[in-house]
Amino acid sequence: MTLRQIVFLTAGVFFSVALFAAGIADTNSNQVTTAPVYVPDTTHENDPLPDGVFVWNSLMLATNISADADKANFLIAFTNISLDKVAIMDVHPSCGCTTAEVPQAPWIIPAGGSGQIPVSVNVTITGNQGTLFKSVKISTDKGSKDVYLRISFQPVTPPTLSDDDRMKFIMASRADRQAIFKGDCADCHVKKGEGKYGKALYDADCAICHEANPRATMVPDLTKLKVPTNPDFWKQWIAHGKPGSLMAAFSQAENGPLNDMQIATLAYYLDQANPSKVVSPQ
Repeated sequence: MTLRQIVFLTAGVFFSVALFAAGIADTNSNQVTTAPVYVPDTTHENDPLPDGVFVWNSLMLATNISADADKANFLIAFTNISLDKVAIMDVHPSCGCTTAEVPQAPWIIPAGGSGQIPVSVNVTITGNQGTLFKSVKISTDKGSKDVYLRISFQPVTPPTLSDDDRMKFIMASRADRQAIFKGDCADCHVKKGEGKYGKALYDADCAICHEANPRATMVPDLTKLKVPTNPDFWKQWIAHGKPGSLMAAFSQAENGPLNDMQIATLAYYLDQANPSKVVSPQ
């Protein structure tokens, strides 16, 4: 091999090495740096949440609702005041009547970030008298916290009917005792009681007549009945009414609005609220 060939061969090797090194450098310069993935540490999930992590709008949320309402709604709001991310791992209401709307877990809250959790309590299941307490447990990778919910029920104000409204109702019922479930009357005797049970159902469908102020003379005072009463008595009257009177048949089997479960719970409520004052004959 001549000297000239050796020089050219050596130059080619150096050139190839230089191109290879340049390619590596160019590849490295085009690499995208990604932020590390936040991995929650679940070992502290069941520990009490320390102070200085979340600040809450309140740990005891309260609301007042009408006794004939279907739901009580709350909004749990919080802000992450710590210097680190916090992962919400689970939001667990105290019972099945309470539901919370949350994103898929883990819900990552950045430092300084805020969030809201809408909560709804179905009071048609729980009953709607006095004061009701529920809770929601919020578990994070830093610990857990209970938020308490207080629901106060406001009594339903008995409706006041005008003389004209009362007369229209009487005339329509005399012609067809099921008329209260039709037309404009359905707004009071059907729609208000949809999905309700027990006392809530009574307040929605029955109080308009039996608790009216003043009550029509042909409408009995359920607290002063002069016949023996029991759950079967109330079921019979609710389901089938009384032909020839203004008392309609509320059973769906007779084209009324109430199913068997609603009738049973309404009869139970009336039996408890108005215990029989007359001894049944032996």
